Amino acid sequence: MNPDVVDTGTPPIPAARAWMTRYDGAFGAPIDLSQAAPGAPPPQGLLDRLAAAAGRPDIARYGPILGDDALRASYAAEMTGLYGGRIEAADIAITAGCNLAFLAAVLAVAKAGDAVLLPSPWYFNHQMTLKMLGIEARPLACEPAHGFVPEPAAAEALIDARTRAIVLVTPNNPTGAIYPEGVIAAFAALARRHGIALIVDETYRDFLASGTNRAHGLFTDPAWRDTVIQLYSFSKAYAVPGHRVGAITAGPAALGQVLKVLDSFQICPARTAQEPLAWAIEGLAGWRAETRATINARIGAFQAVLQACPGWAISSIGAYFAYVRHPFEGAGAERVAEALATGRGVLGLPGSYFGPAQEGHLRFAFANADEAAIATLPARLRDLRL
Repeated sequence: MNPDVVDTGTPPIPAARAWMTRYDGAFGAPIDLSQAAPGAPPPQGLLDRLAAAAGRPDIARYGPILGDDALRASYAAEMTGLYGGRIEAADIAITAGCNLAFLAAVLAVAKAGDAVLLPSPWYFNHQMTLKMLGIEARPLACEPAHGFVPEPAAAEALIDARTRAIVLVTPNNPTGAIYPEGVIAAFAALARRHGIALIVDETYRDFLASGTNRAHGLFTDPAWRDTVIQLYSFSKAYAVPGHRVGAITAGPAALGQVLKVLDSFQICPARTAQEPLAWAIEGLAGWRAETRATINARIGAFQAVLQACPGWAISSIGAYFAYVRHPFEGAGAERVAEALATGRGVLGLPGSYFGPAQEGHLRFAFANADEAAIATLPARLRDLRL
């Protein structure tokens, strides 16, 4: 067995869900807050187009390695309108979800033995990918006192001759933290100064509370293609995670290497969803705005409910996630999460799944729980015993 794979942790969500099989229902229906999944299906117009595309013989053939022209062009136009500057279809690659986008971006810039700065707490699949590739995931500690926003000065102190990239995730998974535009710009300048890549994962971009979905102005700099690699997922915004569609936006040097990776891993992205999503970017703009408003309303509901839970405190919240400090000082986060799942029917993920020094927190992904379910949390969290 490959030791780099053997030493990589087992996917945590299935393991955590096994706890729920021991819940006896005493506090009502179980509430799964473990996975960042849309809580509602896609609208019927998108479902109809997906079904029609699946039955077409041309869709059964191979497509271009970097994705079908219609989706690349439509997404590039949306990016140009959203961020400013000029983004071309040639700057876009379509991938089998954002996890593959991350893998392809990393392989384009780093090899085994290199290092990538990864904000900690981190998205566990990012760390797992780097571990399996033999690339060091060098923790860039994000402190609660700074709202879990990484600091450029701290990152610069970690850069050495083996460092090939800095990763940012905003809105963040697991903390929900939203990085200020000035911080993102400072990281871009830092990466440019050191000649390394800045990989910005914006999977949850469509759920920024401002409603603009514009997290930064990096693409207004004509030199962005030398440094910036941006990642995106269509899964959450369009409620199609099972179709596995993500995107990379990058300059020709990086995208030329990404093409090699994607040809080896996927040959071409699955084609059924590409044409429907090219339509949906504009065709579902109103529905997407309504979905964003619904998710942001749940943020308010979750904040209000946690205030009624003595000892529990929200450290950070945004997009799909609340990062919550539990009241059991000295107890491991996994022990707390297991007790909450088995005894009260609420499944959150332990902070320890997201990197070092996270034992005091649990992550709750509330996007797929309605406000009625969220309202039951005080009775479930109160007087929890380990």
